[in-house]
Amino acid sequence: MIKRAFDFILSFVGLVLLTPLFLIVALLIKLDSKGPVFYMQSRVGRFNNDFKLFKFRTMTLNADRLGLLTLSSRDERITKLGYYLRKYKVDELPQLINVLKGDMSLVGPRPEVRKYVDLYSKNQMKVLDFRPGITDVSSIRYSNENEVLENQSEPEKYYIEVIMPEKIKYNLEYLKKQNILSDIQTIFRTLAKIVQ
Repeated sequence: MIKRAFDFILSFVGLVLLTPLFLIVALLIKLDSKGPVFYMQSRVGRFNNDFKLFKFRTMTLNADRLGLLTLSSRDERITKLGYYLRKYKVDELPQLINVLKGDMSLVGPRPEVRKYVDLYSKNQMKVLDFRPGITDVSSIRYSNENEVLENQSEPEKYYIEVIMPEKIKYNLEYLKKQNILSDIQTIFRTLAKIVQ
């Protein structure tokens, strides 16, 4: 209950304060490329339930038909503006809407697409006992994930066999001792990583 109240209050305040930025980004997206302002993708949330995740659109229309993984910051599907929105994680800010709705938390395991969740082991499925988050410890450890994948001969296979299991392991360890203080620390570590 405390965590949910923390998430609700901060996401509400964040959305109010960021409204001017949202309007500017929305205008720039419309000027930069054809398509909607928001990109909504089905992700798997708490208790294995699907939900629609909000992001600012950073790719060309129907880009996900060419693959779910982004292999580099210079992926040809990424728009000119999208490169900067991704670099500074601005594209993730609309997920505050998901937090306000209760689909997500500020800190929790990053939500996966169904394709990859279907590959989870019984133990890995425990990560779905918690609300997914905008950030988590594995996002900090794998802040260079796109570059790592770019250097693999079989990037999706490497993601499934190496990166995904490690991220789940880190998150399960974190969730055992999670509290509001550790969440705040994770938020600040995320912000510090972005401005590096």
